This record gives sequence, structure tokens and C-alpha cells, in this order.
Amino acid sequence: MIRLTDYIANVAQSPLAPWAELAPWALVTQASAIVRTLLAELPADEYIIQGEIAVHRTATVEPGALLKGPLIIGAECFIASGALLRGGCWVDAHCIIGPGAELKTSFVFSGSKLAHFNFVGDSVLGHGINLEAGSIVANYRNEREDKDVQVRIDGQLQRTGCDKFGALLGDQSRIGANAVLAPGAVLAPASVIGRGQVFDAEASA
Repeated sequence: MIRLTDYIANVAQSPLAPWAELAPWALVTQASAIVRTLLAELPADEYIIQGEIAVHRTATVEPGALLKGPLIIGAECFIASGALLRGGCWVDAHCIIGPGAELKTSFVFSGSKLAHFNFVGDSVLGHGINLEAGSIVANYRNEREDKDVQVRIDGQLQRTGCDKFGALLGDQSRIGANAVLAPGAVLAPASVIGRGQVFDAEASA
């Protein structure tokens, strides 16, 4: 069993506490509904809320960034021109979404950075994650007929029942430039994937 609390500190004290017992793929499957629930609870004096998009008043969103709801952007975040956030995203405080980066249907905890020209889909990123330029968290098994994403738990592959799930990245993990995480990646806290590497849990021994 994969528990968010084993990978991400203080989940039980975060806004996602009501869903802390969900498997990460179940969390992202419900992302839009969860973000809508959180939107309804936000303090209006701390956020600029327009429709289903809430941006903390201390966050910076550059002209040219494309934001699609439901979406919450936390305190002191920086969203660069050319960034795209869509599909139901929750971005905690002090995060950076750089130019040309796309975040889709994901939860990102505090201090994490998508440097630039990244794609992260249907994923849960812990605190202090760093994705160097061009690194990708893929979310869909395009290469095969059976699209059900599998994860490796205690050395054994387990079906998620989802056709889209990217990764669970434990706190302080580092993903090098142009690295690719295949769908279903589960990385322990402080994991490092080197530049240009491909990490595929289904291919692991």
C-alpha cells in the first residue's frame, strides 16, 4: 500500500488532509472535484478569485501565463509567462512554474519548482521537488494497447485502474534535465534521477 504520508511530510496538516488516505492515483483522479471543494473554503481576503481560479495575493503571475480552472495558486508562488496550468491543479506556497512548463491535473506541495519546458501530468509532487529544464513526468501509456498504469510496490507491479497517472514524488526529490519519468513512477523522498535518464517502474527489476 502506498501512503502519501510516507512520501510527503505534514499531509495530515495540509488542506489535503481529508484525502490523505487516498492512493495518489485516486487523488489525481478526483483532482478537479477536490480543488473545487478547496476553492469554496478559501479566505477571500487572501486570494484573488475569478470563477474557478484563485491566486494568492502574494503570488506573481506573469502576463502570458495561461491558467485554467479549477486552480489554486498559493502564497509567494511565481508563475512565468508561457506556463500552462490546467485540468484541476493545487499549487502550495513558494512554488515556481517556469516558462514553457505545463502542469496538468496535479497537486504540488510547497517549495517545488518546474524550471522550464517541463510537463507534469496527473501527479503528486512533495515538498521541495526540483525538475530541471526539459524533464517530463509522463502520464499515459501511449506505447501499448493496455493503458492501465501500473506502479511497483515492494518489487511487484500493481494495477492502478487508471489510464492516466504520472508520479508520486517524495519530498526533496530531484529530476535532472531532459529526464523522463514513465507513467506510474513512485519515488521515495530525496530520490535523484540523473540528467537524460528514463525511469520506468514497469521495466525495473
